[in-house]
Amino acid sequence: MNSLRARIGVLGLALLAGLSTTTTTATAAEAAPSPTVEEQRLEQSVPREILARSGFDSVAPEFTAALETAHSYAQARRVVVREGAALWRRAVDRVQGRGPAGGDLSRDDDRPLYWARLGMTREVRTWEPSFGLSARQRTTLLDSLERTSRGQTDIRYPRGRQAKGLKRILVTGFDPFTLDRDIRISNPSGASALALDGTVIRTAEGPARVETAVFPVRWQDFAEGTVERTLRPYLPHVDLFTTVSQGRVGRFDVERTNGAWRGGFPDNDNIGRTETVPVTDPASQPQWTTTTLPYAAIVAADTGRFPVYDNTSVTEIPAGGTEAVVRADGPTAGSTARAGGGGNYLSNEIAYRATLLRDRLGLHDRLPGGHVHTPVLQFGTGNTTEVTDPEFVRNRLDIVAQVRAILAVAAGE
Repeated sequence: MNSLRARIGVLGLALLAGLSTTTTTATAAEAAPSPTVEEQRLEQSVPREILARSGFDSVAPEFTAALETAHSYAQARRVVVREGAALWRRAVDRVQGRGPAGGDLSRDDDRPLYWARLGMTREVRTWEPSFGLSARQRTTLLDSLERTSRGQTDIRYPRGRQAKGLKRILVTGFDPFTLDRDIRISNPSGASALALDGTVIRTAEGPARVETAVFPVRWQDFAEGTVERTLRPYLPHVDLFTTVSQGRVGRFDVERTNGAWRGGFPDNDNIGRTETVPVTDPASQPQWTTTTLPYAAIVAADTGRFPVYDNTSVTEIPAGGTEAVVRADGPTAGSTARAGGGGNYLSNEIAYRATLLRDRLGLHDRLPGGHVHTPVLQFGTGNTTEVTDPEFVRNRLDIVAQVRAILAVAAGE
């Protein structure tokens, strides 16, 4: 009898162990979340037209088919990294005239990359493979896809003999934004990043190699350190960096001062943040950072048809005060930031983060860097429905060319 009880006890423990393993596996494979607000815009007609007219409508279906070949998380991650990097290279090649155009949409367009990426992230976000994904694994896959498809892992400068006498420039751009106002929007900073990536420009000091990356218009990504993670390995080794975004109508601005404040304007997921810019070591966080770009030389040069301004204005709460005031000539001592020259949205924040990183790396006195705002990219008069028109294309091409010229001036100083 005791022997029988012992055998039953062992069997019971085995059954419990099996049940425990099953339960753990089921818990680990969490249900897939719904698409984000940003991803849901893919259902509208304009994104579908942009994708179809560039040939990028095949990206998400091909990515989905590749994911279905993965039989483990490790395989899935390899697929994501490979396909994300391929999307970035495909977008760069299209803009720079390599390979087929894929449709009648002009090659300089940044929007195919944006909408194709969202098709891929939506697939990863909602994917429920047979082997199961934990929330952490899904987040890692999404992070890998974001980084690779934005060129953030593709920053490579020549080495050895090829690098001799070659300056290094690092440039960042942004996704389109304010899409609920006009879903047709393109961002000339993103278009500039695609057009300039891997190119060599001529400066007064010799040739310079440009490497680029694109960032999302989402507060949370910035709070999680995407800017610092991308730029930190390269800032000590480049000769110039410029963050670029779309700014005001009809003009370029070199933003003199950046502020440590988020103003709450909704991002591409319709989320707002009103707070001090969250950074590591907030105890040593300054309210303001400044450009080290040669702004006087840039403003004085003939770089293109749009005027270029040295923008010195900020919005601050003066020391001892309670109300925000606009200062045309920069911040006063001890003041609290409420807007840099570039405002208090993510344009200001990327400039603040990049220049703060420069300073924390001890590079303030030797590394030119800061933020350039491009003109707003406008459609032709009367165009309220078409996804493109000749004036729209001309404006984008001219803005990109002027960004290139501004970099040549800055790197030649």
